[in-house]
Amino acid sequence: MGDFVTVGIDQAIATIRLDRPPMNALNAQVQDEIAAAADEVSADPACRAVVLYGGPKVFAAGADIKEMAEAGYAQMAADSRRLQASFTAVAKIPKPVVAAITGYALGGGLELALCADFRVAGRGTRVGQPEILLGVIPGAGGTQRLPRLVGPAVAKDIVFSGRFVEAAEALDMGLVDRVVPDDEVYDVARSMMARYATGPALALRAAKQAIDDGLETDLDTGLEIERLQFAGLFATEDQRTGMRSFIENGPGKATFAGR
Repeated sequence: MGDFVTVGIDQAIATIRLDRPPMNALNAQVQDEIAAAADEVSADPACRAVVLYGGPKVFAAGADIKEMAEAGYAQMAADSRRLQASFTAVAKIPKPVVAAITGYALGGGLELALCADFRVAGRGTRVGQPEILLGVIPGAGGTQRLPRLVGPAVAKDIVFSGRFVEAAEALDMGLVDRVVPDDEVYDVARSMMARYATGPALALRAAKQAIDDGLETDLDTGLEIERLQFAGLFATEDQRTGMRSFIENGPGKATFAGR
């Protein structure tokens, strides 16, 4: 448990909760605690799915500008490495992850949400990459994860302009996956993860790794990644359980142990 980032597990679903009022600014300590939380849920077999949540009012309004305003090149070269590493730890969690977004997800806040597999936003949510308005560019994945998700032209519009994107537009462009009433964001995010919390954990991990790693390479290499992950699952208890259940009872009735 950190001062600003906590982890709680309920019914195999972990919640990584940001809690640095008033705006969950992502200073160095928060970044370190995010990385530690990601490592914790990655290693914990009791956790089968993850909700990334900033609370009912705001997800995260970005980096702590006061902390970095007077930084020089040497300091920021080191600090940006730590920032990227903390977010990459979230992106590498080998379990399904959903970002439950309320209020603002700006700058580093949006970049953190981009590390999740899915994003649920409240109707009042505003997202964006306003770094250009400060004379810099996104430094925690905004120029890389965002265009991979929404395409280069849309990403350039968001990054070049620094504008805030409302929830409905974010849904239209594929930046978020669902838009719900603000007070339902967390519950909807948990319900999305519930199906995975009882699923075949090793197969879900393999599917996530195959998709994520395959997107970063050519098709032939991606197919080989898939083939190896597929074949490897035939060494698991869940594969035997799932296939026997299918033969005996039909699809969708297996109870998986996560082994």
